Amino acid sequence: MTNLRMDGGVAGLPDDPSSWPVPYCKQFVSQNAMKYVTSAVQNSSASTYRERSQAQLASLVNREVLLTPSCSAALEMAAILTEVSAGDEVIVPSFTFATTASAFALFGATIVFVDSDPMTLNIDPSQVVAAISPRTKVIVVVHYAGIACDMDSLLALAETRGIVVVEDCAHALLATYKGRQLGSFGHLAAFSFHSTKNISCVEGGALCVRRDCKALWPRARVIWDKGTNRQDFIEGKSDKYVWVDRGSSFALSEVSAALLLAQLEAGQEITAKRRMAWGLYHEQLEACEMRGWLRRPVVPALSEHNAHIYYILFPNAQVCQAVLSQLRSQGVEANRHYSPLHSSPAGQRFGHPHGTCAVSEHIAEVILRLPLWPDIPSRTVGDITQSIASALNAIYGSVLAQPKLSSNM
Repeated sequence: MTNLRMDGGVAGLPDDPSSWPVPYCKQFVSQNAMKYVTSAVQNSSASTYRERSQAQLASLVNREVLLTPSCSAALEMAAILTEVSAGDEVIVPSFTFATTASAFALFGATIVFVDSDPMTLNIDPSQVVAAISPRTKVIVVVHYAGIACDMDSLLALAETRGIVVVEDCAHALLATYKGRQLGSFGHLAAFSFHSTKNISCVEGGALCVRRDCKALWPRARVIWDKGTNRQDFIEGKSDKYVWVDRGSSFALSEVSAALLLAQLEAGQEITAKRRMAWGLYHEQLEACEMRGWLRRPVVPALSEHNAHIYYILFPNAQVCQAVLSQLRSQGVEANRHYSPLHSSPAGQRFGHPHGTCAVSEHIAEVILRLPLWPDIPSRTVGDITQSIASALNAIYGSVLAQPKLSSNM
């Protein structure tokens, strides 16, 4: 068995995790990927793939869609559309990626960080209620691990106060709440197609705009196209092509859109395979949970997840680190996750927590994400869960039978 080095690496293993024996994730390449990309390169002046990908996403979320270079770019567009500025407050979960908050801080808003629901790790509606002030302009919700937030409570809360709801759906494509695709609830929503996401074009994103928000959509197209009325000019709705508003180069490239279209077409296959692997982890770690050694993900009855992340929570940071060290010594790239934003240097500069955010702090210390990709072998999942069980058995001094491998993978 190899050992962890003082610098956090693992003796005997390469420093680049992508070349480890068991990486955290692997890119799924769909059947039409190279054909579409080659076609896009050969016809670089067209925007066919971007239009087709936008149409496919629009049909999923029942929203107007604009493809962007990243989810961060989509969130920045949302910040412009909501017209946040100095003096406004934006409520954001502390347990999330930096750009959920930084997109709004970029335009002068004060970020108010709130705690997570300890069961789902999503934003806690009761904490949102307490954090709302007369200056609250936007609530940003994050569907962590592709498990839906309590959208009924959050939307009702926002509607009575005239607050805009933005869904950060970086984890959430092909996950649902009450049978509806996540991203179809808020006024605006942002998706990610980064290489770590279920559906990926290596780097990309999308902004979705609710169709009944008629004032937002025309302006979104202007912001997306460098602040110009180019789209109206192309469609013959304007006889001049001019600069009319704030904006930037927010459009996804045609080559990336071609790759995205191929991945979207394989989306159901990708999700089904990931759910199978997720289910295998869940089954094999049940015995550890029954002994109180860890806690598995909780999926509420109204939510259908997309198997974006399989995580486990340990009783304390010491146990979590021991299991992480065991896995990494065997070449398994398991990972922790976010440091709470409210305690980060930028979080303290651009915002403040409402309350202690104690749940977020605890989650950050005890969470571990396990390798997951569509074609991960069932034997690999079995080896990982057995390694976890062995490490915990050594810590707690109990005997645990080897988990049974599922025959459906």
